[in-house]
Amino acid sequence: MYIATVPNRNSPPAILLREGYRENGKVKNRTIANLSKWPPEKIEALRVVLKGRQVVPVDELYETVSSRAHGHVKAVLTAMEKLGIKKLLASRPSRERDIIYAVIAWRIIKPASKLAMQREWDDSTLPELVGLDDSVTEDDIYEAMDWLLAGQDRIEKKLAKRHLTDGGLMLYDLTSSYFEGTTCPLAALGYNRDKKKGKLQVNYGLMANGRGCPVGVSVFPGNVGDPKTLIPAAEKARKDFGVSDIVLVGDRGMMSQKQIDKLKEVGGIDWITALRTGAIRSLVKDGSVQLGLFDERNLFSFEHADYPGEQLVACRNPELAKLRAHKRDSLIDATAVELDKVRGMVERGKLKGADAIGVRTGKVVNKYKVAKHFELHIEDDSFTYSVNKKSVSEEAALDGIYIVRTSLPKKRMSPEDAVRNYKSLSNVERIFRSMKTVDLLVRPIHHRTEERVRAHIFLCMLSYYVQWHMMQAWRPLTFADEDQDAKKTRDPVAPAKRSEKAIAKAALKTTENDDPVYSFRSLLEHLGSIVRNRCTRDSKLNMPPLIIDSTPTEYQQKAFDLLKEITM
Repeated sequence: MYIATVPNRNSPPAILLREGYRENGKVKNRTIANLSKWPPEKIEALRVVLKGRQVVPVDELYETVSSRAHGHVKAVLTAMEKLGIKKLLASRPSRERDIIYAVIAWRIIKPASKLAMQREWDDSTLPELVGLDDSVTEDDIYEAMDWLLAGQDRIEKKLAKRHLTDGGLMLYDLTSSYFEGTTCPLAALGYNRDKKKGKLQVNYGLMANGRGCPVGVSVFPGNVGDPKTLIPAAEKARKDFGVSDIVLVGDRGMMSQKQIDKLKEVGGIDWITALRTGAIRSLVKDGSVQLGLFDERNLFSFEHADYPGEQLVACRNPELAKLRAHKRDSLIDATAVELDKVRGMVERGKLKGADAIGVRTGKVVNKYKVAKHFELHIEDDSFTYSVNKKSVSEEAALDGIYIVRTSLPKKRMSPEDAVRNYKSLSNVERIFRSMKTVDLLVRPIHHRTEERVRAHIFLCMLSYYVQWHMMQAWRPLTFADEDQDAKKTRDPVAPAKRSEKAIAKAALKTTENDDPVYSFRSLLEHLGSIVRNRCTRDSKLNMPPLIIDSTPTEYQQKAFDLLKEITM
């Protein structure tokens, strides 16, 4: 007997159980039963029996002893292999290198404390794929961090060689992260960007190429100001990284005139920054910046005696002007409401004396930082105020105006490119957001020693280095804009606009091929649904365990394939 599949034109094929027999010396076939309504697995079981094989229940032959998350681990390790992270860390294999390799990967997959990390990665295939045994402890991770910190200079030199070029851009910016604890020597009170009032913090400056790929990080005490970190970063690029000619891009709070003078002493470094509001106001007042020129264009370059040998590029963004005007009006209105309350208290006799009234009104006008726009009239038993319209109008005239300042002449960099390159600092801000919030969670910092804090921040930077390349590779599958070349030619002053393709992806939540669109984090989690099962066979067969990975979907396979195209 055998099972035959008979085509049936526009209907599903007929599945028939047949047997052959002889009649008058001729071989004939007859149908014993129609199996078309049987489920496929039952038909296959009968087919096996008819071929003379023994059928054994799967649960008696195999037992699944473990099932571990695998897909997201495979994705991250694929990217790390393409980037040569093991050789980047050290040329020689070691247990410390394997541990750091795993920590970098897990920081991308599921950022957590070192203790939680060591416990959680056992539920995945990470230890198996990296080659770690079950004996890795929290102390082992800390010792590996010490090993990593000792090689930071060497690793950063390799990264700089990969991604920094002579005459190219190096972006630099500083941020801070808060501490839990008080024992670390780096922990200090300072300008807290995390809005954690009263928290000790640490500052760290990040160096990246023009595209936003990180190449180095330096850690400073929490009370060190931005400008003081700039020269060490410049010297690091010139002396340690060996870049002979570089264009350093920093924000206007970072590059004061004093720092620019010091940069000239370092030599071999050009720079791009922007003027502060006071300097812009002076240029407008002396007629160097004629506001009427913005009626015809939104950008023009000029020179000024106060900035010898420099190119100044004045820009006006009408959309930014509207936002600043709206914000100023809102803050003035909010302050007026609070001042009305103070005036009511004085009129009711609840607040008396010029000193007491002055202290209370000072807190109010400084709350929203608009004291310069108010005129206060305070006496022992009365209080009135008015808005200084002249001050408001003078500030409003500068709304949306900013001036980019660079040491590069027009023949080396056009005014348009100077503005574009200054705005590329947003790439560093994007790194900070990723490192400090949902992706890598560099904060809060619990480490007690200076060395461990430095190693922790360096680890997070290395994790973002891998993640950055993964995000570039996955642009077709995420909400990211794929048309990166448009940035090189679009109007540098006008608000950035996403391509039509990116807008469509965001609106429809699907790609042109109707594939779902993910964020980086959600795509990684989606790949985590792929698991690796370890099954044991009948002990009498004396065979090794059977490893079975769940089959990726076509979409998941596409994500893996894109990672294989990563280049350094």
